[in-house]
Amino acid sequence: MTSTRSASLFALALLAPALVYILIIVAYPLFDTIVLSFTNAALRPTYDWVGWANYERIFGAGNFTEVIIRTFIWTFFSVALKMIIGMCGAVLLNAAIPGQTLFRVLTMPPWIVPMAIGIFMWGWMYNGQFGMISGLLQNFGLTNGPVAWLAYGHTAFWATIVTDVWIGVPMVTIYFLAAMQSIPKDLYEAAWTDGAGRFYRWRRITLPLMLPAILTMSLLSLIATFNSLDIIWILTQGGPSGSTTTMIIDTYKTAMGSRKYGEGAARAVVICIFVSIFCLVYFRAVRKLSQGEAK
Repeated sequence: MTSTRSASLFALALLAPALVYILIIVAYPLFDTIVLSFTNAALRPTYDWVGWANYERIFGAGNFTEVIIRTFIWTFFSVALKMIIGMCGAVLLNAAIPGQTLFRVLTMPPWIVPMAIGIFMWGWMYNGQFGMISGLLQNFGLTNGPVAWLAYGHTAFWATIVTDVWIGVPMVTIYFLAAMQSIPKDLYEAAWTDGAGRFYRWRRITLPLMLPAILTMSLLSLIATFNSLDIIWILTQGGPSGSTTTMIIDTYKTAMGSRKYGEGAARAVVICIFVSIFCLVYFRAVRKLSQGEAK
């Protein structure tokens, strides 16, 4: 009993710094945000308890529903493109081709370059008068005049997605490449000896063994994209006419722009609920996958 108790106390002592960190950095701010969401906090030094009024206000407004839908569409296409392009890039970088090391190094710049600088670069490329994209389209005769990509809702929406994909693909590619290289080569050799083709080996060996890595990266990319502020804010600040306003942009504008801290906190809580649902779905999928492998 004494030995067991000592081991438990030693384990708690090792966990204590992490527990204190979680309580101070995560738990307390989250609790404070939840409490603040039930108040009418603003710039004034005092505020009152208003109950569910903030939630009724944001869900009663029709534009918030549009913001939620827009956020899910923006996140879906961005994450899907990252996964597809990242997987294709990992397959190419894993292939035995000349200059493999050089291609791996060239994959990193979008990830290495500071995000703000990369976003500003894309902002100039999207410029209708001086941007490279508009200039190339005009030179090849694909457009009759300058195209201001960030001036129109439908083009600005997809422009922000392209920028987010450009920034996120390197991390996905390197992660998938590492997972791909961890697969035992003996499996491929045995399948090749039995006459299995490339596609069959990919479908029966590579994809199933990479499924945990795909699920993990999908969750990480989904959370990061869902909460992405920098890209949209630097490029469009949610415009034009709210066409690129996602939930995080709407929360920032409400809390910091309009100084409605209580209502902004309510929006932040809604975001936290959605992210928690994503995590629950992920853990459920991983548990089912682990049970399937155990059988």
